[in-house]
Amino acid sequence: MREPIAALVRQEGWRAEGAAARVHYEGGRDRFAVEFYAETDHVLYWSVPTDEDEGGTAAPVPRDDVPDPLRRRVRDDLDEAGIDPAVERRDL
Repeated sequence: MREPIAALVRQEGWRAEGAAARVHYEGGRDRFAVEFYAETDHVLYWSVPTDEDEGGTAAPVPRDDVPDPLRRRVRDDLDEAGIDPAVERRDL
């Protein structure tokens, strides 16, 4: 496992998935999956279907549509893991 992934996995809720680390967040009626890719130093956000929307599928979410508290939390987690938190702001 790559060191940045291993460092993120030590943060609350993160888990390793190959060359990426993933965490799920819920806030109000919104659910998000957040992925960090070590090879490219990118963070991706996905909307995750709620329990009421069982037939829904995950979909990428533009960074500007992600609540600021969640983005701050992700940057804090990256920083705690020794990863430059500025990677959270990188566009694809």
